Amino acid sequence: MAKTKPGKKDLDSYNIKGTNKVVRPGDCVLMRPADSDKPPYVARVEKIEADHRNNVKVRVRWYYRPEESIGGRRQFHGAKELFLSDHYDVQSAHTIEGKCTVHTFKNYTKLENVGAEDYFCRFEYKAATGGFTPDRVAVYCKCEMPYNPDDLMVQCEGCKDWFHPSCMGMTIEEAKKLDHFLCSDCSSDVDAKRSLNTFSVSPSVEAKVRAHMFHFVYVVYILQDKNQ
Repeated sequence: MAKTKPGKKDLDSYNIKGTNKVVRPGDCVLMRPADSDKPPYVARVEKIEADHRNNVKVRVRWYYRPEESIGGRRQFHGAKELFLSDHYDVQSAHTIEGKCTVHTFKNYTKLENVGAEDYFCRFEYKAATGGFTPDRVAVYCKCEMPYNPDDLMVQCEGCKDWFHPSCMGMTIEEAKKLDHFLCSDCSSDVDAKRSLNTFSVSPSVEAKVRAHMFHFVYVVYILQDKNQ
């Protein structure tokens, strides 16, 4: 743990003003942006300290939304997806609006209900260069895109790969009526596709996929700092 400067003391917790919620190091929080029209920032609290006047500050590690990254939001990014950045900052604890939960990708895909305070993270992000860790992920469908947990997918009974209905020339409604499905590579003719009443939906993170990998390529420039 970093040494506390003279006149400052480390705190084990902080009570969010106007609530009964308690923040501790390691918790994820929502922080008020300078622009009220923007959504709250998401950060992980690394340290809480108070000065001799009892002003409380928090050292945080920022999460970036895809649209805040150098490459921007892409098709496979989930609506609740965040990147854990290498951007650290010190903020007044009074800017904390609430707490949230940033799940692992695996745990997020297992949620039965996704709440307003539920997010997920599968990448770490270097703010200055736009680099990601990992920089390669498994892909699905003939469009060869990483899995977006917001999108419905259907599984081919032949190759066991997962496909977006739109990439297979189907609507979501048609996909929901499928009981059996063969992709174009596995089907010898259109009659191999039979519409019944049920369907398999969306791959688990353990699902077997093709050995293709998706590589991120971004234009490099310096992001604006989030300091308020």
